[in-house]
Amino acid sequence: MRITRVLGAALLALGLAAGPAAADPSPSPSASGDGKSPTQAGTSFRTATEIEQGQRATASGSAGDYLYWSFPADTGQRPTVEATVKLPDTHGSQTWQLDVYDGLRRRQACQYGAATRTAAQGASSVELACVLRTVRGWAEPWANDPLPGTYYVRLTVVGLGASDLGQPVGAEVRVDSKDIGGAAAVDGRLGKPLVPGIAVKSEADGDDSKTAVLSSFGSDDGWSSGWWSDRWVWTAIGAVLAALAGIGGYALTRGSGRPGNVPPQV
Repeated sequence: MRITRVLGAALLALGLAAGPAAADPSPSPSASGDGKSPTQAGTSFRTATEIEQGQRATASGSAGDYLYWSFPADTGQRPTVEATVKLPDTHGSQTWQLDVYDGLRRRQACQYGAATRTAAQGASSVELACVLRTVRGWAEPWANDPLPGTYYVRLTVVGLGASDLGQPVGAEVRVDSKDIGGAAAVDGRLGKPLVPGIAVKSEADGDDSKTAVLSSFGSDDGWSSGWWSDRWVWTAIGAVLAALAGIGGYALTRGSGRPGNVPPQV
C-alpha cells in the first residue's frame, strides 16, 4: 500500500512537470495587427523592408533587380522562407535564387528546400523555399551557426536571356517558423542579438528622411535567448522516472524482511 501511494504521488508530480512542456512556451510571432502588408522591397541590406513572421509581403520590380526583406528570428526557432515570383506572359528560361543572411550578413545555408529554381519558357511563376537551421542561443566566434537577431532575404534572378532583362515581375515572400525548443538548446547566450542599426537613425527620432530602420525587432517582447529552456523540464521528468525505477527495484529485491540464515521459530 505504501509503495502504491508513493508511485501515485510520483506520477502526479510527473504530470505536473510535463504540463508546461506540452504547451508552446514561445509561439512564433504572428503578423502585425494593423492588417497592412508591405507592398515594396528594399534594394540593399540597409533598405531592406521589415516583415514579421507569418506576414505576407509583396513587391513589384524588374528582372535583374535585387529585392531585400528582413525579419526577426529568436532562439529555438527554425525559420522557413517561401517566395513566389510572378513572371510576364512572354519570357525565356529564367533561373531565380533565394538567399538568406544573418545579422552579420553571413549567408546561411538551407537545411532543405529549393532555393534556386529555373522557370521554363512561358511559365507563369516560379516558387522558391529555404528552411534554415534552428537558431541557437550561442555559438563559437568561428562558427557560422544561425544566431538570434535580424535575418535578410534576398531574391534575384541569376540566369536569363538579354531580351528578358528589365521585364516587370512580381514577388511574394512569407516567413514562418517552427519552435524546436529545448532539443536545440545550448549553454550560454549572446550579450545582444545580432540586430544591426546602432549607427542608423530610427524613424522614432523624428527624422522624416528615408532611413533604414533595422533595430526595431524585438523591442516590445524582448529576446528569449538565455539559460532557460524546456530541456530543464525534461531533465526533471528524467529524475522522477529514475526515482520511480529505484523505488520499484527496492520493492522487488527487498524480500520478505526475514534474514535467510535465521531458522523459523517453532
